Amino acid sequence: MAATPSSYSITMRLHTAPDHGVVGAVATAISAAGGIVTAIDVRESGHERLVVDVTCSASDADHALVLEEAVDRVDGVEVYKVSDRTFLLHIGGKIEVASKVPLKNRDDLSMAYTPGVGRVSQALAENPEDVRRLTVKGNSVAVVTDGSAVLGLGNIGPGAALPVMEGKAALFKRFADIDAWPICLATQDTDEIVKAVEMIAPGFGGINLEDIAAPRCFEIERRLRESLDIPVFHDDQHGTAIVVLAALTNALRVVRKEPADVRVVVSGGGAAGTAIVTLLLAAGVTDVVVVDREGAICAGDEALSPAHAELAEVTNPRGVRGDLRASLTGADVFIGVSAPRILQPEWIAEMAPQSVVFALANPDPEVDPAEAEKYAAVVASGRSDYPNQINNVLAFPGVFRGLLDARAEDVTLDMMLRAADAIAHVVKDEELNSSFIIPTVFHPDVPRAVAEAISGH
Repeated sequence: MAATPSSYSITMRLHTAPDHGVVGAVATAISAAGGIVTAIDVRESGHERLVVDVTCSASDADHALVLEEAVDRVDGVEVYKVSDRTFLLHIGGKIEVASKVPLKNRDDLSMAYTPGVGRVSQALAENPEDVRRLTVKGNSVAVVTDGSAVLGLGNIGPGAALPVMEGKAALFKRFADIDAWPICLATQDTDEIVKAVEMIAPGFGGINLEDIAAPRCFEIERRLRESLDIPVFHDDQHGTAIVVLAALTNALRVVRKEPADVRVVVSGGGAAGTAIVTLLLAAGVTDVVVVDREGAICAGDEALSPAHAELAEVTNPRGVRGDLRASLTGADVFIGVSAPRILQPEWIAEMAPQSVVFALANPDPEVDPAEAEKYAAVVASGRSDYPNQINNVLAFPGVFRGLLDARAEDVTLDMMLRAADAIAHVVKDEELNSSFIIPTVFHPDVPRAVAEAISGH
């Protein structure tokens, strides 16, 4: 959830002297304070005063206050009210339920509800395999969280996580026409989460686990995959891994290197890092070193957690030891899913020629993309204000569209490889360059291509 100027967009209602030249002074004051004016609307004009709405973008919340103060200092201007456009957008929530059938008269009601619905329920009791065809289950996904690891915010709890889950549901609808429901659970106990999801599963065609902290998320996903007959997809792991592999596929095409020949350093051994490593190895990468706070993860280290011990068994074939800088020496690729500003730009010069840097920590990346570009051949981040944004929305809508269309009971490693390949090849050969290795999230071909790759159609 990288911050963009629009996410700190405010509208100031101003009472000004009846002089339209004051409006120009306001625009100048905002610009001088580093803001960007996006709209100016005169709401009322009279002999005594003007009422003006000025909409502008700031870099963050503190900057928005600076802009407000700058405007308030302009002679003849009073800042009457300030509205945060992002908060206004969230009033009442971002999603709703709408009926797909008319309910205009008693006849409509008798078919949609009692008594006609009873016939359908009886038929489903006799033929449970028809539930997906005759109910919303066939096009529905539960977006489930405990609010323990909300990207960029941490353990903020289920209520505070709800706007994020609503946004996820809105993206499902926008990009894949899937009806998704935010399910925010008031527990962070593994057993209770598993039980809760098992209990609601009959009403859904798929489960999207979201923002659940590692290592608890690994066990929750594993147990639900074993117990449910619908696909379970942890987007923080597998969605991220799919998009990273798609971007890396194209980045290596740009620098003319093969997956089997490159050395990859992954900073961060949590949920996303583990899934990325798994998918990279399945895609043919043979030399991956995972680095966490203590340095390179290496087999034989008795201090490793169980999850890191498993990672160590399949990574670091050369036995690399040391910190991030030592691990990066001679590496071809850096993939960061860890923490802000841990990679010094000049370290990239110590990597192999034509290096690739993916700095994906949110909201602040491991290295400033603009600084990384001075040393690396290809740079990607999670930010929307730089080229090559790695964004999970490229994957999860199409993944679930394909799973639902195929009435799949599970999501496999092979499906994820096919999805990554589909995303990569939406970028045509003539479009591919160092600043365009991944399609935009609004590219109309992406959800369909991923869905077809997942369903095998």
